[in-house]
Amino acid sequence: MDTGGETQEQASACARERLFTKAEPLPPPAATYTISARNKTPDSPVFAFLRNHYGNVPLREIDSLFGFVERSTLYGGRLFNQRELSDRDVFQLNNAGIGIRLPMSNHYVDHDEYEQNLPLLKKYHRPGNSVIVTNDDLARWIRQDFPAYHVDASVIKNIKTHRKIDEALKLYDSVVLPMRLNEDLEFLEKIEAKDRITLFANAGCALTCPSKLCYLSLSKLNKGNGGEFQCSQMFKDRESLGMVDFPLQPFIDLGFHRFKLLRAHPSGMTGF
Repeated sequence: MDTGGETQEQASACARERLFTKAEPLPPPAATYTISARNKTPDSPVFAFLRNHYGNVPLREIDSLFGFVERSTLYGGRLFNQRELSDRDVFQLNNAGIGIRLPMSNHYVDHDEYEQNLPLLKKYHRPGNSVIVTNDDLARWIRQDFPAYHVDASVIKNIKTHRKIDEALKLYDSVVLPMRLNEDLEFLEKIEAKDRITLFANAGCALTCPSKLCYLSLSKLNKGNGGEFQCSQMFKDRESLGMVDFPLQPFIDLGFHRFKLLRAHPSGMTGF
């Protein structure tokens, strides 16, 4: 007797159709992030780290993680104390379509030292991975020998004029701008290659630091030949702002979509 409902065969066909129908592809995210692995230990699983410290950022919006792999004299920006990203972390990230960024932002590099670091550069050379560079000679050598790397101009280069941005983009794939420029929307609006610019999503002590003494001293310390850490924070009267979060929508509305996301110390600061 026909009850007006669908037959079992029809129901099964509908179930199969629902099961095998492909979902519509998601639109590209409005923003992507390169995320700091600061203070991550190599024995902590990388996706647990992301869940615990950046759980509000969807994985599809994470372009890359930047942090230390094995020791290198080319590191800059922060003092190398221990490895942060293990081989397993790198494999899992790359397998998920997330790159790593090697912070090779040391001010001082000669060609002999570059050649000593060739095994490390070869190990991580693959599409999707990047190097963060301050020294232009190092950028040229890497670009020539390792073309699959995305080469970032480090924020340490302090590129803060339109002319310097245009010059840097002749050598680098992208440029990380100083945190202070986030406060100058008129300047940002006039940048032409916005898709090749990385802005900070949040900021710490570097936002108000006038001299950036630490970067030069850390470049020397990471050579492993001694040296002394220097910081201008001890020589000036500064309000302790902690971490500052920038509202990103105004930057997205201007056409920017690449952002750098820092991890604070437990105190809430990135420095002193």
